[in-house]
Amino acid sequence: MGLIIGIGNTKPTFPYDYYYGVKINTNVADTTLERVGRPELHASLPVQSRMRRCLLNDNGEVVTYLHPTDSTKTDTGATADLTGASGMVMVEIPEHYRKFEFDGTSILALVSEVPLPGFHKVRKVYRSAYEATVDRTTASTPKLASVVNTTANFRGGSNTSSWDNTYRSLLGKPATGINLTNFRAYARNRGAAGLNGAGWNCDLYEAQLNTYWLFVIEYAQLNSQAAFTAELTSEGYRQGGLGAGVTTLNGQRWNKFNENNPVVSCGTTSKLGNRTGIVPYTMPTEYDNRQTVVSVPSYRGIENPFGHVWIWTDGIHVSVQSEADGEKFLMYRATDDNPANFQDNDNNGYIQRGELAHTSGNVKQVLCGEYGDNMPLAVGGSTTTYFSDYVSMPTKLYGTSLRGVYWGGSGYDGSNSGLSSISAFAMPSFLYAAIGTRLCFIPE
Repeated sequence: MGLIIGIGNTKPTFPYDYYYGVKINTNVADTTLERVGRPELHASLPVQSRMRRCLLNDNGEVVTYLHPTDSTKTDTGATADLTGASGMVMVEIPEHYRKFEFDGTSILALVSEVPLPGFHKVRKVYRSAYEATVDRTTASTPKLASVVNTTANFRGGSNTSSWDNTYRSLLGKPATGINLTNFRAYARNRGAAGLNGAGWNCDLYEAQLNTYWLFVIEYAQLNSQAAFTAELTSEGYRQGGLGAGVTTLNGQRWNKFNENNPVVSCGTTSKLGNRTGIVPYTMPTEYDNRQTVVSVPSYRGIENPFGHVWIWTDGIHVSVQSEADGEKFLMYRATDDNPANFQDNDNNGYIQRGELAHTSGNVKQVLCGEYGDNMPLAVGGSTTTYFSDYVSMPTKLYGTSLRGVYWGGSGYDGSNSGLSSISAFAMPSFLYAAIGTRLCFIPE
C-alpha cells in the first residue's frame, strides 16, 4: 500500500489508512479488546514487525542485525558473537507515532508508521534482548551488559563465585542485588554516546511503555499472561498472550535453592530470533527433587519481558506523601525523557504526570493521559479482568519520600505478574536478589 500524499502536503490524505489500534472500555472487565483502524494493518503489524535483534557497539552503532529466526546467527547466516566482544545484544524498537483518544469510558490506543494529525512521535530506542548482567572485566568501571557469556567477569545474580560449577551457578545469569542508582552508573560506564551524552541507560520507563502498548495493540489483549498460542485468528490476527512466564516458582523452594537469585540463563530464547514464542526451561533437580519446567517467553526479541526477576526502570519517580502532607502518590516523569535529568534525590528535571492509586491491588484503571502512562489510577480488578496486573504501593508513611519503580514480577509472583505489574514500594537505594534491570540506549 503506497503512502497517499496530497500536493504540497507531508501528511497522508486519508489518515485512517495508516493507523491501527485498540479500544479499551474501562467499564468492561474482559481483557480482550476491540481492534480499530485499518484491518489489514492488524495483520501486517508494520511497527511491531520492524522490532529486531542486533549487536550494538558502545558508539551506539549497529554492528549487524541478527538473523530473524535465530539470533545465534547474523542476518547473513554467519555465526554471531553474543558474548559482548562484538557489541551488546539489543532489540531495536523503531521510531513510530502514537495517539490516545478518550470518549467517556473508552480509550483508543493508536499507532502508525507515519506522522498523523494528533499523533506524537515515539523515538527509536534500543532495549536489551536479555535481562542485563554486569561486565566486571575492569573492576573500577563495571559496565551493564546484554550478552550470552558464561565467564566469571559476567557472573550474574549476587556474583557469588563459590557457586560456580554447582547447581547454584550464576554464570550466564542476569545481575541482581544492585540498586537503581548503581545500575544507572554501570550503564553510563559504556560511554558518552547517544542523547545528550547519556544514551546508555539501565531499563527505561519509556522503553517499557513502548513494549507494553505494542503488545496490547498487537494482541488486542490487556492480560499479557493469557495463554500463548502461535495460531492466528481467521483474519490473520495475533491472539492470546505470552503465557505465565517464569512466575510459577515456589518462593520458599527458590530461596532454599539459591536465595532467590536468577535461575534462567541469558539467551535461553536466542533460537527464536525476532519471533514471539515460549521456550521451556527445566530447573535443576535440586530445586525440588523432581522435574520442574518453567516457560521462558520472548516478545519480538525481548526475552522475559516480565517475570523471573523484577526490573528497575529509570526516568520515573513516585513521590509518596504522608497523611499529614496530603496523602498523595504522585507520578513524575523526566522532562522530555531526557536521560541527563535522571537522578534519585528529588523531582528536579521531572514533570508531574498525575496522582496514582494509594493502595495495592490488581489494576482497574491506568493513568493513561496524552502519552499513555500505564501507571495505576485505581485498583479493584483481578488477575484476569480489566488491566489484570498487580501494583504494590507503600503503606502509610510519616513524611514525604521518593520511590523508584520496578516492573514485571519475580519468579514466584504468579498471576500477579505481567507487562504492567509494578512496585513503587522501595526507594531507589533498595536492592534484592530478585530485582535486576535491562540495558537501554537512546540514539541522538
